[in-house]
Amino acid sequence: MPREKGRKVVASNKKARHDYAILDTYEAGMALTGTEVKSLRAGRASLVDAFAQERNGELYLHGMHIPEYTQGTWTNHEPRRTRKLLLKRLEIDRLIGKTREGGLTMVPLQVYFSDGWAKVEIALAKGKKSYDKRQDLAKRDADREIARVAGRRGKGMDD
Repeated sequence: MPREKGRKVVASNKKARHDYAILDTYEAGMALTGTEVKSLRAGRASLVDAFAQERNGELYLHGMHIPEYTQGTWTNHEPRRTRKLLLKRLEIDRLIGKTREGGLTMVPLQVYFSDGWAKVEIALAKGKKSYDKRQDLAKRDADREIARVAGRRGKGMDD
C-alpha cells in the first residue's frame, strides 16, 4: 500500500495559541504502537493538557490522549501513556537548553500525518498573563472592525 502524500491534520491545540506566546516550532516524530497509529488515522486524538518534558536527555510527550482503537483486542494501548518524541540530537539539546534557561515550556500545537508518518508540531512557548490575553482579544476585535469597515468602503458602501 503506497504512502499518501501531503499533510493530514488529526488534532490541533487551539488553546495553546491562546495561553502561550509561541516563540519557535519544531516538527517531531513520535514512537507509537500499531493501535495508536490506527486510532490516529481514524482522526481520534486530543492535545488538551498535553506538554513535552525532558527526561534523561530525551523528550517525552505527556498528557496526549489517543483513545483505544475500537477494533483492537488485548494488544490495545493505554490512552494517556507517555510517548517518546523523535528529534535530532541538536534540536533536543537546543530545546532542553532554552527550557532550562527560564520561563519557557514545550507544548504540542498539532498532530498530523506527513507523507504517511505521524508527526507532532512542538512549540517553544512562554506563558501569557491574563492581561496579555485581554490585550490580544482587544487587538483582534479592533482589527476585525477595521477590516469590516474597509470591506464596506471597497464595495462602495461608504458610511
